[in-house]
Amino acid sequence: MNRYLLYCFGLMAVSTSAYAQEWQPVTTQNTCEKRHENAAALVGDSLYALGGRGMKPLEALNLKTMVWKRLPTPPVEMNHFQAINYNGEIYVMGAFEGKYPHETPIPNIYIYSPKQGEWRKGPEIPKERLRGSAGIVVYKDKIYMACGIIDGHYDGHVAWLDEYDPKTNTWKRLADAPRTRDHIAAAVVGDKLYLAGGRNSTARINKVLETTIAEVDVYDFKTGRWETLPATSNIPTQRAGGTAVTQGGKVWVIGGETTQLLAHNEAEVLDPKTNRWTAGPKLKEGRHGTQAVVYKDNIYIIAGSANHGGGPELNTVEVLK
Repeated sequence: MNRYLLYCFGLMAVSTSAYAQEWQPVTTQNTCEKRHENAAALVGDSLYALGGRGMKPLEALNLKTMVWKRLPTPPVEMNHFQAINYNGEIYVMGAFEGKYPHETPIPNIYIYSPKQGEWRKGPEIPKERLRGSAGIVVYKDKIYMACGIIDGHYDGHVAWLDEYDPKTNTWKRLADAPRTRDHIAAAVVGDKLYLAGGRNSTARINKVLETTIAEVDVYDFKTGRWETLPATSNIPTQRAGGTAVTQGGKVWVIGGETTQLLAHNEAEVLDPKTNRWTAGPKLKEGRHGTQAVVYKDNIYIIAGSANHGGGPELNTVEVLK
């Protein structure tokens, strides 16, 4: 009985917030487009909002002046992706275009150069590894694409992990993750890649929102091996379509969607040193289908959908200082 009580107390401790600060609405000098299933990226002092359902302009919020600037619209629609900053440019890969439930993977990498103020069509992604709704990270000058789904929300979720070297334009297949998952955002802490959240979208059998995943999978770049954390390290609030960032040496999983109508407002934090989760401050406005960035140790999140599914779309910004 004592062991059981200690176990229950331990679970309660996992969900207790250790963060005194709160998310705050960001007041900007002007407004930006509403969007969801979009991404975001940080280059210099600017937060870029890009993509989403339909053709959306690229927009940049200067985090010093709080002024939005409209920039060139991407050459193609891009949705369901995690954008990254690679050497001061924004890379888009592992993205979809088209409509639910048969969104189509975009066959090329697309790159935006803030210096040039232009988009360019980058190299092709290997046809046999095309998918969307994947996790994308940068580690030691190479880009990694984890998991995803081949046929929109319909079917074809994969456990693939690919390494792309932009300097040589070469691809390398790495070990598959322990399980398939889509609607996933990845994060890197030290020499490890973390996958927490996501689901196996299967509209083919009308199972999409309810197929969330509890386990946390970790890839060690040094050993080239995956591990699944113990069940006690499962994500406390299962959800997909959230965003993941690394802040303070910890993995933050923010927002997301499940069968509940409102998008999730949870921000939960995994400490890689202990593999324990802590509940962070909740968003003022729940959202999914977007991305957060870290700027000067503060976490910013923009846009997304306020309910599960396709709307209402948001254009608000929140910050956790």
